[in-house]
Amino acid sequence: MTSGGGQVLNLDTLVRLRRGLAPRLEPSRLAVPEGMSTPLGFDAVAVPARLGPLILPRLPQVGCVYADDAYWWWIVPSDSDYALEWPEPCRYATGAVVPDEVRLIHRPEGAVPYTPPIPLYLALCRLTGTNPPWARQVSA
Repeated sequence: MTSGGGQVLNLDTLVRLRRGLAPRLEPSRLAVPEGMSTPLGFDAVAVPARLGPLILPRLPQVGCVYADDAYWWWIVPSDSDYALEWPEPCRYATGAVVPDEVRLIHRPEGAVPYTPPIPLYLALCRLTGTNPPWARQVSA
């Protein structure tokens, strides 16, 4: 009870009120720059922003890269997660569905937006200290 006759708010009510105040960022699919084609479809690999600048010099070719405050998003051909476990803390985004607040920070010279997935994967494994599955020891 309240002594002033006001309404008592429980935790559920407070949580709902807080969610109502937060701006809603609906995820959307990345748009590739005009004039580029995606004959292989495309997905995205999210890399923590602190690792982004460390990856660039390790890659033979860099496609479109987008960024928000937390991640750099690398465009790769669709199904680049097939038989690959992308290392933590990276995230694979099927269909390149990402938060709305991303901006293009790198556009390649060519007509396709892809970063080659295997060199990207190997660079990420090296930076995160993760061994690719094929390099791990198998116990008998």
